[in-house]
Amino acid sequence: MNLRRDVFQAIADPTRRAILLLVAAQSMTAGAIAANFDTARPTVSKHLQILTACELLKQEQNGREIHYHINAKKMKQVADFIEPFRKMWEDRFNKLETIMKKYKSE
Repeated sequence: MNLRRDVFQAIADPTRRAILLLVAAQSMTAGAIAANFDTARPTVSKHLQILTACELLKQEQNGREIHYHINAKKMKQVADFIEPFRKMWEDRFNKLETIMKKYKSE
């Protein structure tokens, strides 16, 4: 069965989020990524497949090796979705801070 996944299903898994954090710092091969996890390489490979299918990661052939790197355009889709929530919570914390300062001064 071939499931169609989107970026939010992909980042729902903690292992895939960890892979994204690793690859955000530098491009890596599947073996280098797998070395950071206590799971079987085929499991990491499946995670890489999902991240690539959702276009969160891009593959780049370099000789015989495939390097994975982050797709910033697709990550922006995630950031754009989260931004209104970040703004909402920031506003709420600012209001709470104002109330606490007022309460403290009284």
